[in-house]
Amino acid sequence: MTSDIVFKYFPQLTDLQRAQIEQLPELYNLWNSQINVISRKDIDLLYERHVLHSLGIAKIMDFLPGESVLDVGTGGGFPGIPLAIMFPQTQFHLVDSIGKKIKVVQEVAKALGLTNVNASHARAEQIDEKFDFVVSRAVTQLRDFYPWVRGKFKKQSGNKLPNGILYLKGGDLDQEIKESGLKVLQYHLKDHFTEEFFETKQVVYVKAVV
Repeated sequence: MTSDIVFKYFPQLTDLQRAQIEQLPELYNLWNSQINVISRKDIDLLYERHVLHSLGIAKIMDFLPGESVLDVGTGGGFPGIPLAIMFPQTQFHLVDSIGKKIKVVQEVAKALGLTNVNASHARAEQIDEKFDFVVSRAVTQLRDFYPWVRGKFKKQSGNKLPNGILYLKGGDLDQEIKESGLKVLQYHLKDHFTEEFFETKQVVYVKAVV
């Protein structure tokens, strides 16, 4: 699978952004051989299942220059790295509790020349900064995730959606959302991407309480 699957949906990318996206398979193959951050079966589907999936958030939200975004449980850098490529004037802080995964993130960001990425070996609860948005990809149930990031949001909002969480999830989420007790907006990625992989994938938005 080639980078064309990404460029099809994001034709506005600059030459630099395209070059950065085209570097991703080489970088992740290199690092995955040393530190397993992407499953073997998914590495061949990197563009669809990791890059494009991460960029599903970009179909819902245009992060603004100067905004800051926290990526919780980033693993090998998803969704944070593709979003940092997409929004070079937005600051991204990627955190994970597994240090070797953060090592991969730091090396990938360095190789791509991403000056808007900061990566920390930490849990979300240990981060003292405040952010405009928090992003994550199916780290845990919403009811467990929300307490980790409550209190991490700036009071001033300037985007089309107020500051909050943009959470990539899949499957039937009705029960999970009910159990969380949170008011959410659900955005279905099948409305934006035609590939079968996205049929049940969503971006779940939760407005921050500040």
